[in-house]
Amino acid sequence: MFNDMMRAEIWLQETLDSQQSLGSLAARLGYSSSQIRRRFRQCFGTSPSVYREGLRQERAGRLLVHTPLSISEVAERCGYRNHSAFSRAFQRYHHKTPRAYRHSQRVALRRRPREFESPLAMLIRRQSRQAAIVTRRYAPLPTPDPWSAGLNGDDGLPARLNHATAIALLHEAPGSARLPRLDIGVLVDEQEGELMSMPPSLRLVTLPGERCACVSMPNARHLSEVLDRLLGDSLPALGEHYSGEAMRLLPRRPGLELQLPLMAETAPADMPTAP
Repeated sequence: MFNDMMRAEIWLQETLDSQQSLGSLAARLGYSSSQIRRRFRQCFGTSPSVYREGLRQERAGRLLVHTPLSISEVAERCGYRNHSAFSRAFQRYHHKTPRAYRHSQRVALRRRPREFESPLAMLIRRQSRQAAIVTRRYAPLPTPDPWSAGLNGDDGLPARLNHATAIALLHEAPGSARLPRLDIGVLVDEQEGELMSMPPSLRLVTLPGERCACVSMPNARHLSEVLDRLLGDSLPALGEHYSGEAMRLLPRRPGLELQLPLMAETAPADMPTAP
């Protein structure tokens, strides 16, 4: 049952900007709507509609703080048909208007204490389109980083992929979501992945070609600090904005590389930051 409800949770995440109903999800999984509601609540402690509303509001918060999108544009990207309905839902969830939330969170991000004083070495690089086989986890990214040591076939991966490049996809900053969600897996050839037979716990995802702010770090313990400095200092100084899409974390000797997706291009690719 859990694998089916995990698929349901992923579907809710991937359709936030649509008006598809619970009936569409039930038909996709071969259940009735009432079965979906009951089983989803057993697994996640809430109804699909309440869970989806939470995902929409968390996404709205990221877009308000980290992008220059207008409130109407944020509402549309989060699946709301009009500005006023979005504003009412946002205030119920965050206890502030969208405008007040945007201002207070940006101020807090700029004022957050920085653990390290040395300049952050960041490179804006255009990543090519990639594919990955991943499994969903409902837990914070573990430290140290066992996911990057290879998945060893624990989730049904073919043995030949044991030494493929590991990847973690983080759907929100650490500590910012009520239910942490991340996908861990390995990079694969897209055509090979489409032909591969996989157990229900695994799925093939396509990572679009896009510009990313790339930063190396010793290990995942530094992730929160690196994100604070990227989002609060380095990107605003360049007029760049985090897109709000899943962050990529990959092993790079001797540590890790964070790849933070950016919005539409405003600066030349492969441009390092100034000290």
